[in-house]
Amino acid sequence: MGEGPAVVFLHGFGSSLDIWRHLLPEVATDHRVLALDLKGFGWTDRPRGDYSPAAQAQLVWALLEERGIDRAALVGHSWGAAVALAMAIASPERTTRIAIYSGWVYEEQLSFLFRWTRSYGVGESLMAYYDENWARSQLALGFHDSRHVTPDMVKTVRSRMSRPGACAAALATLRGMHFVKQQCRYPTLKMPALILWGLQDAISAPAVGQRLAADLGGELVMYPRCGHFPMLEAAESSSATLKRFLQMDLR
Repeated sequence: MGEGPAVVFLHGFGSSLDIWRHLLPEVATDHRVLALDLKGFGWTDRPRGDYSPAAQAQLVWALLEERGIDRAALVGHSWGAAVALAMAIASPERTTRIAIYSGWVYEEQLSFLFRWTRSYGVGESLMAYYDENWARSQLALGFHDSRHVTPDMVKTVRSRMSRPGACAAALATLRGMHFVKQQCRYPTLKMPALILWGLQDAISAPAVGQRLAADLGGELVMYPRCGHFPMLEAAESSSATLKRFLQMDLR
């Protein structure tokens, strides 16, 4: 939607383009906005194959080329931030600026339990027990204010995992989360960067945001009483910050 410099929005693991639904019309007042469901999530297909950030990045650049978009600002949330950074690394000349919400982008963020869950057989067994209670508990980790975790949100997340191929795609994504080589390249990125983070983020600790801001030489903005979803829990202030950052492309 919209016209002007292009901005691409990339959701996180287990999410979809709907996470940006309140923000997109605001940005589209003076930008061309494109939001998508990454391969394996939302309403996108769930084929077998490579689900690494680099592979997802290649697909998104191909989509932008098909849409006639040569250069774009990239906005990524959580694991989608790893895809945005992989896009910038692959084509820095096409990336005008980059904004990161609560990034999941470093190898050090992968706990022993997380790595164990990625093991073949273990992950498949755990996914067999995925239900609404599990969805609710995982969502609760993401928010400082539990009132954001509504019954409709829980049902939506659960229904996504019920679609054919969803569990296999989710596991392929988890198993594609290897950031060692990618994270070494973050300091080489020289485009303007904005990092938005919740001070009460229990999924991606605020210290990770500080590290990423240092690696990218970017501006870091922390939001109090906010968890892993600043676009929801700090909607008004984080949206204003993002719009200010993106409007620099209009000058």
